[in-house]
Amino acid sequence: MNNGSRKPVLWHIPVSHYNEKVRWALALKGVEHVRRAPPPPAHMAVALALTRGREKTFPVLTLDGRHIADSTAIIAALEERYPDPPLYPADPAERARALELEDFFDEELAPAIRQLAWHELTRDPERFHSFAAETLGGPLARFQGVVGRGAALFLRLRFRSHDDELATQSRAKIATAMDRLESELDGGEYLVGDSFTVADLTAASLFYPLVLPPEAPRQLNDPTPAWNAIREPYMGRPGYRWVEQTFARHRR
Repeated sequence: MNNGSRKPVLWHIPVSHYNEKVRWALALKGVEHVRRAPPPPAHMAVALALTRGREKTFPVLTLDGRHIADSTAIIAALEERYPDPPLYPADPAERARALELEDFFDEELAPAIRQLAWHELTRDPERFHSFAAETLGGPLARFQGVVGRGAALFLRLRFRSHDDELATQSRAKIATAMDRLESELDGGEYLVGDSFTVADLTAASLFYPLVLPPEAPRQLNDPTPAWNAIREPYMGRPGYRWVEQTFARHRR
């Protein structure tokens, strides 16, 4: 395993569910690494510099001299470099299914849950300003109003956090993703086969902002009343409980 200055470096956003997906994979495989978290929106300049303009956001993993962007590509690289324990099933059909589910939750769930979370959080300016200042940290944390307004503008431009119609569409996509999760599980413990795979990792990671299990990132542990109202109808569902249980069993 790499050591010293040769350790992999994870460039990440602590609150992000895509980044949690990669952190979880690194933890599962026991990969010692260094973490760097430049604050938004400065992280975009760092990502562009690391990837020579190919990607503008995190996560980016520096591994063996390469800068690898995108959570799916990072996990593929980790599977090659650190194959145990595996996240890809050995059986070709099961592997194809696991990768298809990874793609579904990446593309259909993750953007929707992110947009809706920011939509609701930015509607509570006082709480959002406090959250933004705490996330940014450092001397600027004293200027909650300025930091909060700047962060809100960034989210408005980057993720259309202000868009009520898009938020309605996001709600529908989250519901569809929960239905798909429960259908694929069909009462079982794992999405594919009889062991934890990239499909389970992806679904649980990307649902974390809705479920907020204690093992997940801490920044969203004080949700707004509006976000709790969105979460409440899911709390008794098998998929919601599965996310909680999957974090408890596998996220250490």
